[in-house]
Amino acid sequence: MDDADAGDGGDAGDDADAGDGGGPRGGHDTTVRFAHPLISAALYAEATPLERRAAHAALARASADPIERARHLALATPERDARVACTLAAAAAVARERGAPATAAGLGLLAAERTPEHEPRTAVGRRLEAAEDALVAGEPELARRTAYEVLAATAHPADRVRAWIVVIDSVGQAMADVDDVFPQALADAGDDPRLLALVRYQLSWRAMLVLGSLSQARAEAAGAAALAAVAGDRRTELLALSFQALNETLMGHQDAEDTLFAALAEPQDPRVACDHNGPGYTHFRCLLMGDRLDEARATIKGLVALAEQRGAVEGQMLFLRGLAEAELRAGRCGDALELAHRSLRLARDAGMGEGPVLQLTALAEAAGGSVPRALALARDAVHSAEEDGDLLYLARNLYALGHARLTGGDAEGAVAPLRRVRDMERGQGVTDPARGRWQGDLAEALVRVGELAEAREVIADTRASALRLRRRGVLAVLDRAEALVRAAEGDLNGAACALRSAARTLRALGYRLEEGRAELALGQVELSRGDLRAGREALEAAARVFRRAKARPWLEQATTYLTALEAAPSARPVVTPPGECVASGGLLAGLAEMERRVAGLVLEGATNREIAARLFISVKTVEATLTRVYRKLGIRSRVDIVRLASRGS
Repeated sequence: MDDADAGDGGDAGDDADAGDGGGPRGGHDTTVRFAHPLISAALYAEATPLERRAAHAALARASADPIERARHLALATPERDARVACTLAAAAAVARERGAPATAAGLGLLAAERTPEHEPRTAVGRRLEAAEDALVAGEPELARRTAYEVLAATAHPADRVRAWIVVIDSVGQAMADVDDVFPQALADAGDDPRLLALVRYQLSWRAMLVLGSLSQARAEAAGAAALAAVAGDRRTELLALSFQALNETLMGHQDAEDTLFAALAEPQDPRVACDHNGPGYTHFRCLLMGDRLDEARATIKGLVALAEQRGAVEGQMLFLRGLAEAELRAGRCGDALELAHRSLRLARDAGMGEGPVLQLTALAEAAGGSVPRALALARDAVHSAEEDGDLLYLARNLYALGHARLTGGDAEGAVAPLRRVRDMERGQGVTDPARGRWQGDLAEALVRVGELAEAREVIADTRASALRLRRRGVLAVLDRAEALVRAAEGDLNGAACALRSAARTLRALGYRLEEGRAELALGQVELSRGDLRAGREALEAAARVFRRAKARPWLEQATTYLTALEAAPSARPVVTPPGECVASGGLLAGLAEMERRVAGLVLEGATNREIAARLFISVKTVEATLTRVYRKLGIRSRVDIVRLASRGS
């Protein structure tokens, strides 16, 4: 192949068109193309090494694209060559700017290999850039392998610390796997403030993920920000300030707003703009926690677009997860489900940590897809976090598991993981209830298993923090949960009023799914009061909300109640307050409060399912409570309760 072969096709195209279509084709744009890829592969395989290099040299001269030109130049020049290495490094920069980090990583490694031996620091720098590009491209194994090559080749502290940071970043949430790296990184950093800032920023993440301490994470982040400011490293300063602000927000710390303001201040570093740990994403999280759903959605949509433009795979994955969460909060369950699965596919394709995405996908499935799928995803998420030693997402993933179980009607199964979330967040120092928003689910699950005192405790503790931090959405969900407690205690009128108020507030804030849950609970309470018309209206309102939201599991619950109501329109549920249903002569006086209520409804002839509906507990809880009643009264069945009551009267 000569220079002409690399340019226009000459007569080759005419000959090919006249033949059987297997050879090279020439179009009107004078470019040579092979009709079948095996033709070019066969020609390349048959050529000698010298002929191949000559062909690549010709293609390099003919190519107008800097990336293609650099690739061909590298293949034409297998030995070390400073000019070729510089061309490859420049091409890597072009690929990086175009949003092709995987291409940039490959070109950077080629540049390092072609760098002359008398320029070792230059070669190391190019390898480090390639490793960092590989991280952005979602190729953690390549990044880690390249970083260890650098560590084996250099004793320079700055290069070594930079390599250690790549190793740490390559494990994602599983920071416990690289615990041995931190002492070595600190030793290499010495007393250099710029290098120490890099390591302490990583230590702040370790404090949250591995140690589960927000206060220690905040302290390390603040220290990293101060060191970076002294060193003039604006990028690290911005990242550390962002993480400090996030920890302060979760802690309910008074400095959170000021720290976030400092993180968002100019000058900004363009490399931080689409970093998933940067100020933009922290700002989104704070907007979401502060009930500013529309602003949060607009912010995260901009970050998704920026990450896609720059080819930042991990950023795309986590920003899509954030957008899915924003859509889910706003009750757009169909959109949330699609976005969550897109994020999960990216994580799996890139071989990156799936835990954070599994958690949100489980919540999206529970809201708008399939409860069994939600349960499977949540169990996988919990297992992933436990394997990684990731305490931050273990708590979140346990919440997803508890929520999915509660949505599927398994209140007993929901209580245990949700209690674990409560205990873990207490230990971590999380005081802002808007971080996970699990408290309402825990209170509801406790009501349904008959643990009313604990439910009230959860509501009271959470309300105190929510009032202090002005979390209106959390307060409205707590009002809904408290209404269920009041209903279970027999105050059906008070419960109905509280549920109407909660539904109005949630609608005004834009939490449509939560509004639907309040309407659904209101329908149940109204039916328990005996007001069939009000009960039907509330259930129909819930169904409308769930239908618009594409909240399939919740819509199924609402339509099940409506169908049952249509099947027996004249049926009137038991309306006597459970607290009044006590047999004469003090027959049930020795029973616990919930046991007396259940036994009282048995005396009125209610079935287990009717008792569960009246008391807002599960059928399993009714069965377990009756077992205790039988044991305490020395009887064997519900018929015996009636007989004892008859004797007493």
